[in-house]
Amino acid sequence: MRLVKTVILAAALAGAAATALHAQASADDPYLWLEEVSSPRAMDWVNAHNAKAQAVLEADPRYQAYYTEALAIAQAKDRIPFGRFLNGQVYNFWQDADHVRGVFRRTSLAGYQAESPAWETVLDLDALAAAEKANWVYKGTICARPAERRCLILLSDGGEDAVTTREFDLPTGKFVDGGFVIPKGKSRAAWEEDENSLLISREWAPGDLGRTGYPFIVKRLKRGQQLSAAVEVFRGSAEDGGYGVTPYVLRDGENRTLAVIDRPLDTFRSETYILTPKGAQRVAIPAKASLNDMVAGRVIIETREDWTPPGSATTYPAGALLSVDLAQLKADPAHPRPTLVYSAGPREAYQGSTASKGVLLVSTLDNVRGRTLLFTPGPRGTWKRSALQLPDNSTIGVVDASTTDNKAFVSVTSFLTPPSMWLADAGTGQARQIKAQPAKFDASNLVAEQYEATSSDGTRIPYFLVHRRDIKLDGNNPTLLYAYGGFESSSTPAYSATTGKLWLEHGGVYALANIRGGGEFGPKWHEAGIGVKRQVIYDDFVAVGRDLIARHITTPRRLGIRGGSNGGLLTGVAFTQHPELWNAALIEVPLLDMIRISKIAAGASWEGEYGSIDKDPAVRAFWEKTSPYQNLRKGGAYPEPFIFTTTKDDRVGPQHARKFAARMEEMGLPFLYYENTEGGHAAGANLKQTAHTSALEMIYLTRKLMD
Repeated sequence: MRLVKTVILAAALAGAAATALHAQASADDPYLWLEEVSSPRAMDWVNAHNAKAQAVLEADPRYQAYYTEALAIAQAKDRIPFGRFLNGQVYNFWQDADHVRGVFRRTSLAGYQAESPAWETVLDLDALAAAEKANWVYKGTICARPAERRCLILLSDGGEDAVTTREFDLPTGKFVDGGFVIPKGKSRAAWEEDENSLLISREWAPGDLGRTGYPFIVKRLKRGQQLSAAVEVFRGSAEDGGYGVTPYVLRDGENRTLAVIDRPLDTFRSETYILTPKGAQRVAIPAKASLNDMVAGRVIIETREDWTPPGSATTYPAGALLSVDLAQLKADPAHPRPTLVYSAGPREAYQGSTASKGVLLVSTLDNVRGRTLLFTPGPRGTWKRSALQLPDNSTIGVVDASTTDNKAFVSVTSFLTPPSMWLADAGTGQARQIKAQPAKFDASNLVAEQYEATSSDGTRIPYFLVHRRDIKLDGNNPTLLYAYGGFESSSTPAYSATTGKLWLEHGGVYALANIRGGGEFGPKWHEAGIGVKRQVIYDDFVAVGRDLIARHITTPRRLGIRGGSNGGLLTGVAFTQHPELWNAALIEVPLLDMIRISKIAAGASWEGEYGSIDKDPAVRAFWEKTSPYQNLRKGGAYPEPFIFTTTKDDRVGPQHARKFAARMEEMGLPFLYYENTEGGHAAGANLKQTAHTSALEMIYLTRKLMD
């Protein structure tokens, strides 16, 4: 708990900051006051515009049916309860009509495979929130291995990224009296050697945050100690970029451990350290590489750039997995001697890896189709490769793997196939389906196909298209185009019950574009569009839109676009650069003011993706001609967008959306604006809010593209 003096000082600083914002307001940016997230003036503006949007969309005679269907989907009890191996049982976090905030619950593995598992509630978030008169949102659980008896429960106020962390005892289902507590903040914690020691990165004293708003000091806290007694083990710099210094501990199935410190330099580059008896020692791996797991005493290294290790004649490619002996790495972190585990083919991409007790499960894409590869340690540092036998043309993800044996939960889905859960044995490569979600919409007359568009520089851009089998190529099909295009995040086929029920069933067409900036074809696909090269990402998106028109699937009158977060920036740029191509734009929790991005929420942490306008004149010049907020034009023939954000979003922040809408209003341009006052960087803090948001957005699309 902070001292009263600190609270008073913080309040004084907040007041000074508000005064400074008002003083900065100018004819160029008269809306800086909307950056004061919770000020009465800003919230009055928000409430007024929320009322206008709701008056239009909720008055539509179809709204109530859409909301009812969206809520039924969100609260359906026949959804798959995605399981996690913990403490010899299967745990799951679940929300439905009876558990709006959710319950953390458990059952046995045999019970989990039953059609109706007998769940035992471990923590009831609704009851906790009511008892503590708090708006708690569950943000995850970190358990101490190998016993997995004591856990850290992460709780957010209304969905913020900042969390309060409390120690929880799994067997009794109670918070530990006198246990570890980390007050609210953007903190990171990891159990160290046992359940009596934590490595914590947080704001230890007022001001112990870097320029990006994240912590840079790691301390060791022993059980029974006050936070003030924690011992510092690593210190980065307040000038570091990215998401803050993060401690984590790798542990294999034989309980060998390696304590690691990640010190980010920007969004994607970092320095890696290991904690040794001599203190923190830097590991000689590239800035775009990380230590991400451990199997049988072998530390797994993930590369995001080409690497020739010190003293080696071998160059390992970006997007590869390597292993290094734990003992050798500890003895000489300046000269790791890696062995190749996996490298991607020309149309492949590494997506992630998870270790069971003795096998490394590796998720990959092959032309945007999911695969799960298995790598088993062999003699003299070698690895034996095999694969899980799973359905083709699907999105496949390892949900969790057991560290006490080689069992794993794997999810399988596609646009038209509901999610299914498979129980795999990574040791044998066998997998069997144990759960399948019933269909939530009629897909009997729907097909999913893959096409390619040609971008401005001749690059082939794949995209998926979901539509009726009997589609008429007359340009009259309402079509929704979605993409993300950033942070090496891959967009793959997935079953969306809400989109299926409220869009596809009504005759809509859905397109998913695999544009550059994502990770569908590895690091180079991402790096082709970072910083000042970013226009190719927007050109890719526009190319897919034009391809849809050229194939006579749709026309600008029937074509809409959608994207959130970085994808909200994408739709914002597409909206301002090519308003003639679309008749609807869903701009969700967006980045839109790229000139002030470093001053808003966590924006300064993404310089590796977008560049820094403060440090690089070329970056400033690029965003001055590209940033949506600065490039709206009075009298422009823009379609009416629906701009959605949330007040509690402390990652992107609602400021971008607010200011963009205010500038449109100033210019007399039509728009709809809705800001959820809870929910963080998401659609809502609970299922009812999520359903409300879905219904508003789908009514908007229906009115714009189908009517």
